[in-house]
Amino acid sequence: MAEDAAPLRVIEESPAYWRIVFDSPPFNIVDATLYQALQSLLARMDASPGLRVVVFESASPDFFLAHFDLTGKTGNITTAVGPSGLPILIDTFVRITRSPVVGIAKIRGCVRGVSSEFVLACDMRFASRENTLLGQPEVGVGVHPGGGGTERLPHLVGRGRALEIVLGANDFDGDTAAQYGYVNRALPDAELDGFVDALARRIATFDGRAIAAAKRLINQVSLPSADNLLSALNSFQIALSWPETLQRVEALLKRGLQQDRDFERQWPAMLDSLVEK
Repeated sequence: MAEDAAPLRVIEESPAYWRIVFDSPPFNIVDATLYQALQSLLARMDASPGLRVVVFESASPDFFLAHFDLTGKTGNITTAVGPSGLPILIDTFVRITRSPVVGIAKIRGCVRGVSSEFVLACDMRFASRENTLLGQPEVGVGVHPGGGGTERLPHLVGRGRALEIVLGANDFDGDTAAQYGYVNRALPDAELDGFVDALARRIATFDGRAIAAAKRLINQVSLPSADNLLSALNSFQIALSWPETLQRVEALLKRGLQQDRDFERQWPAMLDSLVEK
């Protein structure tokens, strides 16, 4: 059964296995509307005791989730508090990670900034070898990650590679992301759907109590603290007001960010030439 809940759709493959399809053309930009939809999804997941696993994917082959909306359509997601007691931006990601339901990201296309932080909050990440552009370009825009990237990446890839990802502010292809541990593995695009579907269906056959207990125990030794996440978000909000940041954001929008498809695909590579020295 499929239901429309723009900007995402829920496809119930079975009571134990759902597919969540991001579908907000043209770029699947992350804004307040998407967070509202994710909050509704989490409430629905909490009310579905038979659910074991969800797979997040995109209706667009070019953009899984592009990035944070830089035109200001983000509402109060950094100030309003969610059910966990944390700001909505962090609350959404923390609740995905803490949920007894397994969350798998099936990645095709661009996944940058807060979108990278979304997939980092999922339990597993599988990427198209030929069609993945994954990164944390915030430093090149004049800010820094604020939704958990600086907290989650070192646990996955180590300190040096986390610094390379964050300070280099560029894209990583599927194979490099897998080599670093940024994703679980990269698969040929033609094999990605079948692999993830088979894994999700296998997990969906297992007992929910065992899944939840295993996740809880792994979470205890692998997750950043709420205090660290809040500190990063507060620093991010301050950085958004820096004059240099505003100058870089304006330059990106003038060049075609969130408007031109070709620019949207390749903009992190141009960050070192945004502002004249």
